[in-house]
Amino acid sequence: MFGRFRKKTQAEKLQAQYEKLMGEAHKLSQVNRSAGDAKYAEAQAVLDQLESLSNES
Repeated sequence: MFGRFRKKTQAEKLQAQYEKLMGEAHKLSQVNRSAGDAKYAEAQAVLDQLESLSNES
């Protein structure tokens, strides 16, 4: 019940951003391969941040 008011952690925010970017990369890769690759690179950067955050813990 009270989980709705809980703030998201940095890891949860990065995970949501990664999933969004991967979805966009998939959609773009079907139309414009170079734009899809660029989105995939952005998603990889977010994934690297997420992994470094989990390594610090």
